Amino acid sequence: MDIGSDEMTLFRDMARRAFEQEISPHFEQWEEDHLVPRDLWRTLGEAGLLCPDVDEAYGGAGTSPHVTLALIEELSAMGFGGIASGYGIHSNIVAPYIARHGTEAQKQQWLPRMVSGDAVGALAMTEPGAGSDVQAIRTNAVRDGDEWVLNGSKIFITNGIHADLVIVAAITDPGKGAKGTSLFLVDAHLPGFEKSKKIEKIGQHSSDTAQLFFQDVRLPADALLGDENRGFVIMMEELPRERLGIAAQAVAAAEGALALTVDYVQERKAFGQPIGAFQNTRFKLADVKTEIALNRALYEQCADEYAHGELTADKAAMLKLASCEMQCSTVDECLQLFGGYGYTSEYPISRFYTDARIQRIYGGSSEIMRELVARSMLGK
Repeated sequence: MDIGSDEMTLFRDMARRAFEQEISPHFEQWEEDHLVPRDLWRTLGEAGLLCPDVDEAYGGAGTSPHVTLALIEELSAMGFGGIASGYGIHSNIVAPYIARHGTEAQKQQWLPRMVSGDAVGALAMTEPGAGSDVQAIRTNAVRDGDEWVLNGSKIFITNGIHADLVIVAAITDPGKGAKGTSLFLVDAHLPGFEKSKKIEKIGQHSSDTAQLFFQDVRLPADALLGDENRGFVIMMEELPRERLGIAAQAVAAAEGALALTVDYVQERKAFGQPIGAFQNTRFKLADVKTEIALNRALYEQCADEYAHGELTADKAAMLKLASCEMQCSTVDECLQLFGGYGYTSEYPISRFYTDARIQRIYGGSSEIMRELVARSMLGK
């Protein structure tokens, strides 16, 4: 179901009101707790805000991916960076993996629960010794009769604490690297599945991040997502959407930071006049607005291409690289205009700043993005 511009505006307004009601009053406490309550997921599900582009047959609204991206944007612009990341993993990554590659039984089992918030999704690829190199994973799954036995560990897993379902990348054909990797839908409540305590981070505090451990976790045969040994291919097919979601965060968060800064420089005075009257302030903000606008144009172009099945991996890499680098640089310029107040946790601009830094790392680091773009021109 495509959604028109008027409908999208109404949807964004509805979502913003829901976030203001359900998140804003509690957000500072959740940031202090370094965790959102598990019930937030069910609350968002009851409001119809989870996985909107899941097909109606599984409880979703059957919208275009633009609606899911719009929700990520709204959360990001409001300064809820940690929640935006967790939301993106659940609605923009895990649900599409299942919708696009799952069997009918897998879709029936998981998608309605993800839409309602009764099951929180996580994606587990990164390992302590692998980082951005998904071909270097060691977690493995071995056949045992009609079951698979999963062993290994994953690190930096967003939604890791609350997760009920984790898509796990594991080696199923040793010695073949990427060509021997498979994906599994792992119920996080199975025996042998353990979660670490929260990993403490410098930003995105309300995004729960954990290390996951698999000790002889027995999985049914139908836990395999897609064909055996095609896990890496599936990951590569889905990375453009993941990077599109990260770009949605980058552009919208930069816009949110700019809005805060424009208000501040008109109120704050120095040397007898608002700091917004100084040429340096005016020029800096003009540069920031221009950078954001350029990246939004590329982001919207890529979102349209994705919706029509035309977004290429190298273009998604360019978008991820450009938007995340822009987010960090523009938010830094905005914080500078707050002076010393910008460095205090009392002012939300400081959270925009610390939340931004991870964006250049997860989902493929900026360095990896540069290499992918270079390969599209020069080969390996």
